[in-house]
Amino acid sequence: MLDSFERRFRDLHERSLDLIRATPNDHLFQKPRQLERSLAMFSIGEYVLRSAGAVEQTFGGISTRLWDDPFEWTLPERLATSDAVAEYLEEVERTRQKTFASFKSDDDLLKKIPAPEHLRTIFDLMLETIARASHYQGRAYAVLQMLSEQTLPKI
Repeated sequence: MLDSFERRFRDLHERSLDLIRATPNDHLFQKPRQLERSLAMFSIGEYVLRSAGAVEQTFGGISTRLWDDPFEWTLPERLATSDAVAEYLEEVERTRQKTFASFKSDDDLLKKIPAPEHLRTIFDLMLETIARASHYQGRAYAVLQMLSEQTLPKI
């Protein structure tokens, strides 16, 4: 299980970097046009930041028991370029790797921790996080496809 999670989170990170590298700075925080009766759309940058923020919140929470929402330090005003977003993605990946290194076996995934409101297994937290982060990343790919005619990075 640990190997599977490691691979999935690493792949998520690599896909986010590929997506950011494929996005011109002028498209990074451009929102697609809103259609009546459609869901509110965010930009590629916002979706990638939400994806990485989910990972950062979970792994920061597992390691420190602080479940801070990274929203405040991931605002587009603070991370306005593809390079700045890529640096943040690398920081999140280091946090994830550091926390992952503390796991010795699959049994660690069955431990329950306060997360943040009630006890949950680490397995459950990571499963939910990979699903949520992948969902946001998929939306970022969709927005890139709407804004650009370039070939999308391989998913």
